[in-house]
Amino acid sequence: MLIFSDLFYTIWDTKLFPSFYMDHIETAKKIIREELNSDIKKFNQLGGGSINSVFLCELEKYKVVVKINNSLTFPGMFEKEKNGLLKLNQSGVRTPKVIFEKVRDNLAFLALEYIPNRSFGNWELFGEKLAILHSNKNEFFGLDYDNYVGSLKQINKNEDNWKDFYSNHRILHLTKSAFNRELLTKADSKKIEKLCSKLDTYIPYTEPSLIHGDLWSGNLIFDEQGKPVFIDPSIYYGHPEMDWAMLSLFGSYPEAAMKSYRNIIPLENSYFEREKIYQLYPLLVHLVLFGRSYYRNISEILNFYS
Repeated sequence: MLIFSDLFYTIWDTKLFPSFYMDHIETAKKIIREELNSDIKKFNQLGGGSINSVFLCELEKYKVVVKINNSLTFPGMFEKEKNGLLKLNQSGVRTPKVIFEKVRDNLAFLALEYIPNRSFGNWELFGEKLAILHSNKNEFFGLDYDNYVGSLKQINKNEDNWKDFYSNHRILHLTKSAFNRELLTKADSKKIEKLCSKLDTYIPYTEPSLIHGDLWSGNLIFDEQGKPVFIDPSIYYGHPEMDWAMLSLFGSYPEAAMKSYRNIIPLENSYFEREKIYQLYPLLVHLVLFGRSYYRNISEILNFYS
C-alpha cells in the first residue's frame, strides 16, 4: 500500500529509528553474519514504519536488503512475502532474489537482493511483463493460503467466481471491520452491500489471473537497465484489472504501459467505468488502518455507483 512500502533506497542514520528493531540490532547483525557467512562492513537503515524496519547490509562482496519485524505481532509475514516473490518470479516477472527468510528470538528476517532503483524506467516493458504475469491462470479465485496486505490479514478463501470472492473476502469483510470501528455508518454499509449485490452487472466474466495484489508505484522499481522489478507483493488469483486500478489510485502511469499490455491481453475501454470499484478495496484497507482521512474517497465511490 501507499504507506506500507518499506523499500526506500535512501540511507538514514539508524539513530533516527529507536524501536523494537533498533533494540535488537546486535542480535540481528549476529544472525545475518551467521546466515550469510560474511562480516558486515556497513549496516544502515533504509526505511521503516509500524510494520518493518529495513536495512541495507553491505557485506564483503555484495549488498543485501534485510527486512526485520516482530514475529509475534506479524506471524508468518515474511514467509508469505517470500512465497509471493518466488511465485511472481516463476510466473515470468523479475523480483528481488530471496537470500534467506528466518525467525529467531521473536525476530523475523527477510534478506533480499539489493537492486538500485532508477527514478525512471522502461514502462513498455513493464506493460509486457504485467501481461505475462496476468497470463498465469487458475481454476479458482483466491490462493491456497492467506497472506497480508499491509499489516492486515488478507483472506484468500477460494471461490468459483469473482463476484463472490471480491464481495465476501475483500469488500464486505473490511466493511464489517470499519463499521465496528465506527469508521463507516450503517447507511454506508447498506450502500456497499447493494454495490456488491450487483457487481456482475459492472464487471464482465474473467478467468482467475495471478496478480501482484498491491501494485502501487512504490512497489515497482526499475533496475540500472531500466527494467521493471516487482516488490512487496500480496499475491492471489484475482481480476487482472485490480493491478491497474491500484497503480492509478495513488499516482499515474505512462500511456505506453497500457498500450504494450493491450498488445498481449485485451483490456476493454469499459475498464475505466469500473476502475473505482476495484479501488474500494485498498481504500477500505487504508480506512481500517489509518482512519477517517480515507472516508471521503470511499463515500465518493459509493455515491458514484448508487
